[in-house]
Amino acid sequence: MRLNLIAASLAIALGLAACSSESPAPVTEDTAKTEAASPATSEESNPFFVDSTLPYHAPDFTKIRDEHYLPALLEGMKRHIAEVEAIANNPEAATFENTLVAMEKSGDLLLRAANVFMNLAGTDTNETIQKVQAEIAPKFAAHQDAILLNPKLFARVKSIYDARDMLNLDPESKRLVELYYDNHVRAGALLDEATQTKVKALNEEQASLMTEFQQAMMKQTQAAAVIIDDVAQLDGMDDASIAAAAEAAKAKGLEGKWLISITNTTRQPVLSQLKNREVRQRVFEASANRGLSDGEGDTRAMVLRLATLRAERAALLGSANFAAYALGNQMAGKPEAVQKMLADLVPPVVKNVEREAADIQALIDQQGG
Repeated sequence: MRLNLIAASLAIALGLAACSSESPAPVTEDTAKTEAASPATSEESNPFFVDSTLPYHAPDFTKIRDEHYLPALLEGMKRHIAEVEAIANNPEAATFENTLVAMEKSGDLLLRAANVFMNLAGTDTNETIQKVQAEIAPKFAAHQDAILLNPKLFARVKSIYDARDMLNLDPESKRLVELYYDNHVRAGALLDEATQTKVKALNEEQASLMTEFQQAMMKQTQAAAVIIDDVAQLDGMDDASIAAAAEAAKAKGLEGKWLISITNTTRQPVLSQLKNREVRQRVFEASANRGLSDGEGDTRAMVLRLATLRAERAALLGSANFAAYALGNQMAGKPEAVQKMLADLVPPVVKNVEREAADIQALIDQQGG
């Protein structure tokens, strides 16, 4: 689904953003003109406004600059909404072609800009990109709601869905019909207007809070770097990694020391190389305790609020809890199935843990630790 692809791109990119406290309306023609107007970012000079001529339409990064993202994303949302409105207001009876195929073809500019923005934001972010992320997060939440909660569009989707068994659709097309209907329903299309308004407010707050959470985690990850005073403590690391650690420390004004950066992963790759047990412990604890320190970067209150928002939204959408809602369209189907699968894993996992613990203890004894 085209909307799912756009949502996935923006969701990943916005995960690194700072929070925006505004409660925006969907981007319209007037707001896009006001916010995107700039001589340096006109449609003529913005590479996102034309399809790339490179093989497979790969983005031409030699032409893309940071200031191109926001105008393209804003204009992309504006055009996407206009395309969706045209589909929703089509006077002809809803068909698979004039509704779902038309939806699949909509949003080209937004998808083109979002795909590149997502990749750069996740790999080479900077202050400018983070500001764009902060602004876009709640606006994109509103954009999704404007589509999925559009009553005229949903009426067309529902009429196709209700007749899907009589339309002689191939399996892929029939599945697409079911996915569109399910996405609308899971977004709240069957709810009354007052409840939909509550869902929209929760969506916007959650979008902003998620960007704030990820920004705080990024700061905590950067602050958690482990400083090493003696190169002998890096025994086990290869020369290139040690040199990189020295350069990282130098960049922080710590010349003559070594800096082990914490990566945004559950396990730190460097742990498999370091031989010094104390240093391994420092790296592990620095990684494990991210987001749990008092002061800037403390994410505990954010996590609690996010859990509350998800629970409230799930209840409005008719689910017992967020887990039930999230699993509603997944293979497991319900939380009980997940719990059973995890419970069945416990006995073999415990055996493996006990065996590994014995191996680790043997190594510790061997090294005199």
